[in-house]
Amino acid sequence: MIKKTARSYRTALILLMAVLLTCGTFVPFTVVRIAEAGRDQGQATGVDEHLGSKIPLDISFRDESGAMVRLADLVTGPTIIMPVYYGCTNVCVYQQGRMASTLQVLERRPIEEYRVISISFDETETPELAAKSKRTYLTAIRKPFPPDGWRFLTGDADSIRRFTDAIGYRFQRNGRDFVHPVASVVVSTDGTIIRYLYGVAVLPKDLALAIAEAKSGVAGSSVRKFMEYCFTYDPVGQTYVFNLLRVSATVVILSAGSFLAYLIFGGKKRVRKKE
Repeated sequence: MIKKTARSYRTALILLMAVLLTCGTFVPFTVVRIAEAGRDQGQATGVDEHLGSKIPLDISFRDESGAMVRLADLVTGPTIIMPVYYGCTNVCVYQQGRMASTLQVLERRPIEEYRVISISFDETETPELAAKSKRTYLTAIRKPFPPDGWRFLTGDADSIRRFTDAIGYRFQRNGRDFVHPVASVVVSTDGTIIRYLYGVAVLPKDLALAIAEAKSGVAGSSVRKFMEYCFTYDPVGQTYVFNLLRVSATVVILSAGSFLAYLIFGGKKRVRKKE
């Protein structure tokens, strides 16, 4: 009986190894090919997180009226900064529109507890265009909101590059448009990078938490690693796409590994009992 049981386990192990080899060669290979294709297409774009680093507050931009302002004059508390360009008709519109929706229900006082800043990374854009965007999104909030609570800035190429390099934000011009990640950065009063927020929609509770972390001045944990593993950035669609193959392969391998452990350790216990 013991020999028969041992032979059954060996047969099961052989079959399991065959399945693992199949999953380990075909599925991951496909996933890697897809991931590499995505990196090749958007290798000049993305976000390299600099949590705990400081942005240069001495950088000057032009505000909606055309006046020169330093970031130090605006970052006077927890600040959410969105790199966008005002001529964008795609994700930048959704990103700022969803931010307006979030600010409408956010239980925090603008200026007193936080400020939002949109910074254009297109050096050709003007304060007039920034002012137009400001009117659009402040109106979208649909409740009294202080104009100084959300500022819209433009700047020259050097100022833009200093800022985007400081936060690890990589973008690329594509004709009249840009290929760029969809992300915001939350900084504390002294310009310390506290948290990165990804995607066009930020939930009120997530934004409130980021503001609280920025107030304390302690860099919070980020979902960046999870995003990189489970999602692939699509520079064409300018959004993050769920990587079904990678996640499915992980689930299969973990399940197979658990089954293998059960066969090895569970089988030994049963053999000892029969002996």
